[in-house]
Amino acid sequence: MNIPFYHSSLALLTDLYQLTMAYGYWKLGIHDRHAAFHLSFRRKPFQGSYAIMAGLETLIEFIKNFKYNESDLEYLSSLKNSAGNPLFEGAFLDYLKDLEFTCDLDAVVEGTPIFPYEPLLRVKGPILQAQLLESPLLNLINFQTLIATKASRICQAAYPSEVVEFGLRRAQGPDGSLSGTRASYVGGCHSTSSVIAGKHFGIPVKGTHAHSWIMAFSDEEKAFEAYAKVLPDDCVFLIDTYDTRKGTQRAINVAKKLKNKALGVRLDSGDLAHLSIDVRRMLDAAGLSKMKIMASNELDENIIRDLMQQGAKIDIWGVGTNLITGKDQPALDGVYKLSGITDENGKWIYKLKISEQIIKTTNPGILQIRRYFDENGYLFDMMYDTQLGASENGLIIDPLDQSSRREIKRDIKSLDLLIPIFEKGECIYKSPSLHEMRENTLSELSKFHPAVRRFLHPDPYFVGLENKLYDLKMSLIRDLKNER
Repeated sequence: MNIPFYHSSLALLTDLYQLTMAYGYWKLGIHDRHAAFHLSFRRKPFQGSYAIMAGLETLIEFIKNFKYNESDLEYLSSLKNSAGNPLFEGAFLDYLKDLEFTCDLDAVVEGTPIFPYEPLLRVKGPILQAQLLESPLLNLINFQTLIATKASRICQAAYPSEVVEFGLRRAQGPDGSLSGTRASYVGGCHSTSSVIAGKHFGIPVKGTHAHSWIMAFSDEEKAFEAYAKVLPDDCVFLIDTYDTRKGTQRAINVAKKLKNKALGVRLDSGDLAHLSIDVRRMLDAAGLSKMKIMASNELDENIIRDLMQQGAKIDIWGVGTNLITGKDQPALDGVYKLSGITDENGKWIYKLKISEQIIKTTNPGILQIRRYFDENGYLFDMMYDTQLGASENGLIIDPLDQSSRREIKRDIKSLDLLIPIFEKGECIYKSPSLHEMRENTLSELSKFHPAVRRFLHPDPYFVGLENKLYDLKMSLIRDLKNER
């Protein structure tokens, strides 16, 4: 990934309480005890059933360049506690200066559909290091996963039409734009209007012209002629500045002079279904059946789906605000939770957080996800503890509804989703190209039943705990409640 911002240290991309906890672990001499943390999300984004994992490559670059530099340490030394004394003692800052990442990190590869409560990644190593990763991991994974998920929904609604990400001007700042454009491509978009994203990520770039181009000339047809003169091989005329049907006729006049070299026209307002049908009829009648119709204007998956059902004749969709911001759900509720820690003898002690809300009760253990499938596609997922192992012919139990179960048959096929990315701080994973990530999204989604991919009231995809892990979780919950 060729973005200078991510090739410099971003060690202070964190919340203060991560550093104060790290200081506490160091002060108490338990900073090197190994711990396991998992990043997951609780609620299904956009009222769907799945999310698309994205942001791993960005995270890898962050960890590779993780280092507290002199200016970072100088700033930390300036922080004061409530009594007016230094918040961190100098010996701790010296420790941070020499700190190197030595954890193991396993993750789901980008473009993989994932479901609530399943770990998108697992960090195992010294608790101080694993704790310091919490805020940046959530920052880097949550947003890109959210936008990749939104893009996958939009591209499914538009299929087989093309989707261009148009969100630069409405994104939350430059990094929101770059991260969002990257994630939208992982999620399935075909191209982007963002030139800087094209440069850094190799995403195909596409664009037309604005209404201001039309308004800069004395009349609409002269504006089209001028554009055709400048870019004769890349003409997509914006036809709704004054009157869409008259604009279409003027675009036809110019396109004929170009001898069918014009690529298409764009609609940006009005009833896109009716207008696109009329425009298609006019283009075809003029012998310009190869010219494509592009549409923009506050689109999302639901509007696109409705327009497709109404027979809209749109070949390319330009989707901006609702995609790049995840407008109808501006955040993924990703969490990063401790699930185990070693004692002074190196023995694992499993941990979980319980809550009055069962949705917030976490899973203990060093977790892995096993996805089962047959010749028709994916069937269900099982979370298991790598220490306890997975039963070959046991049960998988829904932790939210113990009456909901799946039986594992011996002849069923499966694959484990969390793969090694870092081992003892060394990156052993080579990221695929962004184009390969996009293809992975399209391929993997196709293996789920259409009812699981449905936008409204999707059929739940079963995710449960391996029976030994389920029993362990229930036992820990009982013990904790008895202690209280």
